[in-house]
Amino acid sequence: MTNRLPELPEVTGPLFRPGTPGYDEEVAGFQTAYAHRPALVVGALHAEDVRSAVEYAARHGLPVSVQATGHGLSVAADDGVLISTRRMREITVEPAARTARVGAGVQAEALIEAAVAHGLAPLNGSSPSVGVVGYHLGGGLGILARTFGYAADHVRAIELVTADGRLRRLTPGEDLFGAVLGTGGNYGVVTALEVELFPITTVYGGRLIFDTGLVEPALEGWRQWTWDLPEEMTSAITVMAMPDLPVIPEPLRGRYIATVNIAYTGSGSEGERLVAPLRAIGPRLTDDLRVMPYTDTHTIHSDPPFPHAYAATNALLPELTADAAQAFLDVAGPASPVPVVAGIRHLGGALRRPGPANVAVDHRDAEYLARFITGPDTGGTAVDDHHDLIAKALSSWAIGHSPTFLYGAGDRAGEAQTRAGYTPATYRRLAALKSDLDPANLFRFNRNIRPDRS
Repeated sequence: MTNRLPELPEVTGPLFRPGTPGYDEEVAGFQTAYAHRPALVVGALHAEDVRSAVEYAARHGLPVSVQATGHGLSVAADDGVLISTRRMREITVEPAARTARVGAGVQAEALIEAAVAHGLAPLNGSSPSVGVVGYHLGGGLGILARTFGYAADHVRAIELVTADGRLRRLTPGEDLFGAVLGTGGNYGVVTALEVELFPITTVYGGRLIFDTGLVEPALEGWRQWTWDLPEEMTSAITVMAMPDLPVIPEPLRGRYIATVNIAYTGSGSEGERLVAPLRAIGPRLTDDLRVMPYTDTHTIHSDPPFPHAYAATNALLPELTADAAQAFLDVAGPASPVPVVAGIRHLGGALRRPGPANVAVDHRDAEYLARFITGPDTGGTAVDDHHDLIAKALSSWAIGHSPTFLYGAGDRAGEAQTRAGYTPATYRRLAALKSDLDPANLFRFNRNIRPDRS
């Protein structure tokens, strides 16, 4: 770590260094398995603070990391400058245009609240505490994904500070605009986004939870059910062994369960008709499907609201055969050597169609995304070994993976793993652009796209 820094950047926000008050709180994020440990933290208040911090880092050859909420932290910085954007929380909604401009520190719940006030809704993910900017930089696979596609395809403008210290406003049609979305912060620091909003006020959805004896029938029933669904229906299934802890509701405590998550943008009556085959699988421990106000959609997945430690891997599948479903259960069942929360999201629908801006989200022919979330390794190799086992088990069907849902195992986040998230042509385009804009790889604490030095 750099112990002695040159002169500090001129910013209006607070500065933090190791050992000073507030440093530990500033670097902390939702991911608790590890944290950034930079030589300097800049608590940016606005875009000019970000620009000054990047210019300072580039002038002194210091790498730059960025954090708002820390949900997507995949590679921790042990040096350099961390730009903390959590204070940049401005939101401006333009109801007539159905757009919102959001600062880099805005979380999904705040944007939802602002949009709902005008009878509109954003394309958010399952967790209300995820940062809006980071979510879109990862592509944005949301709760209504089959209806509207990736959230990144509905970005209208990007405000970005690049490695040369320039604040740029990007719009669809520019090469850099498309490269920024889907690559998770490889090209600079996004200070604000302008995103589309949609005239949605309610959603039919919720959860169906099946007990241990119905886990396999639930997966098979859901698998067949997804073969012929309208785009208005987005769903997922998750299997996991619930901890036997007092914080877990009594009906679920200590059980191995399957949860089907439903989000439907049609009418409640049509939603009830569509889910009837799922209910026919058998009795449910929980069945809370209903027409809900958009502000309640976080209950569809009920992601843990508290910071915790986790690692994750995934596989994109062009189809979900019975054999692939069985392979999924074989590595995700209660006999797994490490606790696993394993889920499959139904893709397809609007996700198949590339948006107009050529954003860097590939493998759109995938119909399913299998995700595996585990605890982090604590010095051993159990988690890494199990992630390798998962990859091997699904290798016969996988066509790649989503870089967005790779968490933990930062020492394994090499170029080969990053390349697998894109087609070869896309990766060559991204690497060439990286060479032009960030040849020193200033922004490398991520699933890094390295400059093409050929």
